[in-house]
Amino acid sequence: MLALLALCGCTQNGAPGETPSASPQAVGEADATPQEIMFFAMDTIMQLKAYGENAQEGLQAAQEEIDRLEQLFSHTLEGSDISRINAGGGAAVTVSEETAQLLARTLEIGASTDGALNSFLYPLVAAYGFPTQEYRVPSEEERLRLLELADASAVTVDTGTAAVTLGLPGMGVTVGAVAKGYASQRAADLLREYGVTSALLTLGGNIQAVGAKPDGTPWRVAVQDPFSDDGFVGVLSATDCAVITSGGYQRYFEVEENGETVRYHHILDPKTGLPAYNGLSSVTIVTDDGYLGDALSTALFVMGLDQAAAYWRAQGGFEAVLVTDDGTVYLTEGLADLYEPSEGFEQVQIIAR
Repeated sequence: MLALLALCGCTQNGAPGETPSASPQAVGEADATPQEIMFFAMDTIMQLKAYGENAQEGLQAAQEEIDRLEQLFSHTLEGSDISRINAGGGAAVTVSEETAQLLARTLEIGASTDGALNSFLYPLVAAYGFPTQEYRVPSEEERLRLLELADASAVTVDTGTAAVTLGLPGMGVTVGAVAKGYASQRAADLLREYGVTSALLTLGGNIQAVGAKPDGTPWRVAVQDPFSDDGFVGVLSATDCAVITSGGYQRYFEVEENGETVRYHHILDPKTGLPAYNGLSSVTIVTDDGYLGDALSTALFVMGLDQAAAYWRAQGGFEAVLVTDDGTVYLTEGLADLYEPSEGFEQVQIIAR
């Protein structure tokens, strides 16, 4: 627990009697009236709440920062850094220093997760129709051909010159697995610069808490039940940390194959090019680094339970809630006193070091 407290400032003793709702979201907020803005960015609805004297100015700055980052990281906006890299035809493309650093770190985490995080699956993701919602199942031949283009070792990122080179013709990059986490961390940092000590940022499935609630008690963040549209498996007490969830239930389409309904979700296994079905239905990461939380929620989902637990033991720097396909909830031991199970999910397994 001491390690976790130092890591993300998460604390226990959430206020009693609060009734959580489906999430990830905060529940049981303090009575103080927050300043609040809501807008659409990075393909999701974002809701930012902050308390205090400079809250409104800080929120405006945070929204402007998120909009700025979308102009860099979007794979659909013409002229963005990512779009220019994808249109570069294999030539070196000079981007912002920020984009180069983001891609360099993405490559590092990809290597540390044995390729479970791979930001170069974009041609295959597009073949499934996820960016346009024109869904289809690629043939095996097409899938394997496009999977060959996801070779991260063919990518060069020079952080000194901010030049990015995709080394294979037809290769493409998307930073959808990390962009919102990075943006939430930047927004939280900006709010702190404005003197805000209590805020809650909701960016789709990403929660970023700045400090505690105004009354000093932890935020209560519900972890969504991946098998229900409006249920939750439990509630986390969180202070000054990111709580980020990924799961196959978030974006998917279904087709009939051989008389059965088959679900294709958006988190692809870089080893097969197929949706990752490794026994996990959702992964929630708790960490003080929003970017890391976003990246690892995807990577650990791809890994499956055993490899995810082994990675946590080897790397540290985060805690996790893992929900398996049979509905069992696994917690890394740093969350043992910070987690309140919901009805129907009382049997929680602790992953120890």
